[in-house]
Amino acid sequence: MPRSQHHPEPDRKALPLLWLLSDARNDAGLDAGLQRLPRGSGLVYRHYHLEHEERRARFEELAAVARSMGHLVVLSGTQDWGADGHYGAPGDLGEGLRLATAHNGVELQAAIAAEADGVFLSPVFPTASHPGAATLGIHGFHVLAQQSAVPVIALGGMTRERANELDWPRWGAIDGLVSTKAA
Repeated sequence: MPRSQHHPEPDRKALPLLWLLSDARNDAGLDAGLQRLPRGSGLVYRHYHLEHEERRARFEELAAVARSMGHLVVLSGTQDWGADGHYGAPGDLGEGLRLATAHNGVELQAAIAAEADGVFLSPVFPTASHPGAATLGIHGFHVLAQQSAVPVIALGGMTRERANELDWPRWGAIDGLVSTKAA
């Protein structure tokens, strides 16, 4: 779907380097995690485990925390909840900043064809989200990322240490940026 005239193309250079993705298993630590991220990072709100009303309420809470820290707020799904953009499969991206998911070369090219502003390429490393799934690995990630005309965000088992090992500045995590242990 072509980009509408009401939503000009975002500045891809301004795309945050660090992204926190929400999930049922990291919910308890999200507020504190957002406050610890460097100013101008990003939140991808997923929370698929919640029913619509609860999901919307938790979105509002986390979006307020994220915005108070100068972070971008991206919503998985196409609902118009006032997010800065949307995250999902290339064919399911809403208005605003459009961040697609890709797991291989075909999906990466589909994201580019869908005019995504960035692509979450995963899984780079083994991840709790998909135990036992095949991973791209460092070499496979770099081969695919170099084929992208849009910024690539590494995802899947990412931590600060793994981002350094991958030697890739733009990355996101579910567990790797949040401690869910009670303080």
